[in-house]
Amino acid sequence: MCFTDIKKRLTESQSTCEELVQHYLDKINEGSHLNAFISVLGERALEQAKTIEKKIASNRSGKLAGIVIAIKDNLAVRGEKLTCGSHILENFISPYNATVVCLLEAEDAIIIGKTNMDEFAMGSSNENSYFGPAKNPADAGRVPGGSSGGSCVAVAEEMAAAALGSDTGGSIRQPASFCGVVGLKPTYGRVSRFGLVAFASSLDQIGPISKTVEDAALLLEVISGYDERDATSASEPVPEFSRAIHKDVVGLKIGLPKEYFAEGLNAEVRGSIQKTIDLLKKGGVVFIDVELPHTDYAIAAYYVLANAEASSNLARYDGVRYGFRAEGVKDLEEMYIRSRSQGFGEEVKRRIMLGTYVLSAGYYAAYYKKARKVRTLIKQDFERAFQKCDCLLTPTAPTTAFKLGEKLDAPLTMYLSDIYTVSVNLAGLPAISVPCGFDSINLPIGVQIIGKHFDEEMILQVGGFLERNH
Repeated sequence: MCFTDIKKRLTESQSTCEELVQHYLDKINEGSHLNAFISVLGERALEQAKTIEKKIASNRSGKLAGIVIAIKDNLAVRGEKLTCGSHILENFISPYNATVVCLLEAEDAIIIGKTNMDEFAMGSSNENSYFGPAKNPADAGRVPGGSSGGSCVAVAEEMAAAALGSDTGGSIRQPASFCGVVGLKPTYGRVSRFGLVAFASSLDQIGPISKTVEDAALLLEVISGYDERDATSASEPVPEFSRAIHKDVVGLKIGLPKEYFAEGLNAEVRGSIQKTIDLLKKGGVVFIDVELPHTDYAIAAYYVLANAEASSNLARYDGVRYGFRAEGVKDLEEMYIRSRSQGFGEEVKRRIMLGTYVLSAGYYAAYYKKARKVRTLIKQDFERAFQKCDCLLTPTAPTTAFKLGEKLDAPLTMYLSDIYTVSVNLAGLPAISVPCGFDSINLPIGVQIIGKHFDEEMILQVGGFLERNH
């Protein structure tokens, strides 16, 4: 059910809030084999539903009244576990709410649970979770994508009306493509990161995952805005994003970056994207070929910068103040070493080591400084492209969902799953993945629309058109 259907059911007394919550709890139970949730907050959600039901009856409810939302488990919900999919935080209870959670609850959304994710959001398949992998609803033998895989599974299987995820290099958009849902990564700074456990602070951004573009637009309206508790929060005004989705696309200029249609793109994905281009042409869009010449260097630059920031951000998990602490140690140094080596998974340890290496005195200039220069060049590529067009259209991912375990022992191959998404994070741009078809074995395919800084309205406009006409 989309938000409009839910609101109709509530306002016409076809369902109560409690009945809706129970519906989603039943769906979670039915789909437990997909492992979408780390924590299900059933009692909490039912209590919220009772309160909101009274508000609806007295006409005092917020714009998300009765909308059931799942929250990625790297976002703080007061009084609930905040694990980040990691053993090291397995039993940590958050003492406060993330800003986005406060904003959702202020509009009477109901939080139903914390979703599965790659450990500390480091992964593209959701196989790096300490709590086991989430599984793709289209084929339980395949990955849902990552790192926001649990959130996308929850929305795709109607375990929640919508969800929040985080996107550092494609972690909302890639799993949205694999699961056949809408995933939106806002402009860096549009949404407060307060209460988001940091992976790479200059790249992380929180965004909505939903059944429809309209629902994503409404969620983005609610969670956007300046927050003094986040030093990177932008003071840009927040438009009524939901208005943009109803606009037509006649006369829009959309760029097609040739680097995103080169070798490595699956033929069925290419065919689906071409049908989407043809549909937009019929709607009056003018397509322009553009170049983003530094795209080939994006993955390397991203993994240098992201891992360097992760090495710093994850230094705080030492077993002293909170989280997992190794037992039977002789001294403080051994406690640090064993707590971190036992508490972190293999991929997280790999990335911490890589990040520490590129920040070390002998290699800082050779790797970290060069990666920062590449990041600047990538930003400039986008700026030049946007002088010719209103937005860009690309595939979201080079393939459809791959099999569980297929790339687990080949990290470089896994990293290439994000080849079409990481540049957007390096440049701080907004982008949305919208379902655009299926391959021959019925696995979903997503198309990515990339916008200019703080022009989420444009990507929602194009996404809305595709949704109405697909």
